[in-house]
Amino acid sequence: MAVRTRDARRGHRGRSTAGAVLGVLLLASACSAPRDTATGVTVQEVGATLDRRAAAVMGHDTDAYLAAIDPRAASFRAAQRTELHNLADVPLESWAYEVRDVTDAGADRVIAEVELRYRIKGYDMASMSSSRTVELVRRGEGRTWYVAADRAADGAPEQLWQQGDVAVVRGTHSLVLGVGRRTAELRGIAATADRAVPAVTGSWPEPWAERVVVLVPGSVEDMAGLLDAPVSSYRGIAAVTTGEVGGGGRAPADRVIVNPQAYGMLGDFGQRVVLTHETTHVATRAHTSAATPVWLSEGFADRAAYRRESRTALEVAPELAEAVRAGDLPAHLPTDEDFGFGEDPARLSRAYEGGWMACELIARDWGEEELIAFYKAVGSRSERDGAVEQALHTVLGTTPQDFTARWRAYLRDRLG
Repeated sequence: MAVRTRDARRGHRGRSTAGAVLGVLLLASACSAPRDTATGVTVQEVGATLDRRAAAVMGHDTDAYLAAIDPRAASFRAAQRTELHNLADVPLESWAYEVRDVTDAGADRVIAEVELRYRIKGYDMASMSSSRTVELVRRGEGRTWYVAADRAADGAPEQLWQQGDVAVVRGTHSLVLGVGRRTAELRGIAATADRAVPAVTGSWPEPWAERVVVLVPGSVEDMAGLLDAPVSSYRGIAAVTTGEVGGGGRAPADRVIVNPQAYGMLGDFGQRVVLTHETTHVATRAHTSAATPVWLSEGFADRAAYRRESRTALEVAPELAEAVRAGDLPAHLPTDEDFGFGEDPARLSRAYEGGWMACELIARDWGEEELIAFYKAVGSRSERDGAVEQALHTVLGTTPQDFTARWRAYLRDRLG
């Protein structure tokens, strides 16, 4: 395929570990206060203000929501009113703030580093997390704390409702949230996602939620905002899956984010492949870790996407076939660097195709169950070193050298 998908995995970095995410089960609005570094204000005071705000979100109470906002910050209050309206149709199960740190900014003003955690009812098994920087001011005779500013923390992405009014379309197995897109378009995406879920379950029999949340922003620029990434990295990318990796056993709350321009250029076949591929990442997330090489995660997702499609190897892997026929047989499996976007499209295509062919080879020579067992064995490790080698030995009874030789022969046989 000319238009590619992408799995925007986040690894083990402080709060971004799967264990940290899965350990937070918030059934209602709540706020915790781990520490206090401010002078003259406690984290509990900040937390109490944010608790009121969280309760107002869950209660769809505009007056209560605005009551927690600085009465002198007119433009911020107007923006927050709009943002709350944008959220109105999103079926929230929980919305909570966790105060990580509070710094005294002087003159009755503090800056709080906060984690917003929320879940969508019926879809999220664990909370989504968004790092926020919140400024608060103390006003009036009651010395009440109010929120004066709320922005994404450095390196944190925007949220969909900050981009506009969120339209909600419910499918049988999907929930599609869109901004600035036609309802008919969102319904079409929901229908395609509904077909993708059972197709993925057929390829991945391990327990998973069997439902998917799809975000459809208004443009590729807005998509980049949701990913906190340069627009140039995603112009030709039809969809991205975001989520935490780490082999936790329960799938974190993933999101499939669609690039409406690139996705819209595809026909029905291409759209099916894209959403089935991305849904596979959602299904396999709990068994994907920092140890999982990209060729395996992307190759398995492509295999699930093409499994029920009547396409030959030459049709699925045209760039790799061209290289093999030209005598340029790859010497090794694709590296993670081969999957880099924005540089050499042909190299990128060959990487995806090579990963797909590797998973096809395992299914043919060892079997479907062994392919799944191999994926899980690699993902059960926390670090890359030795993970693939060990799984090749224990699950497939082979070595990296032998597997690479078989893979190269397989490429010649099917593509030459």
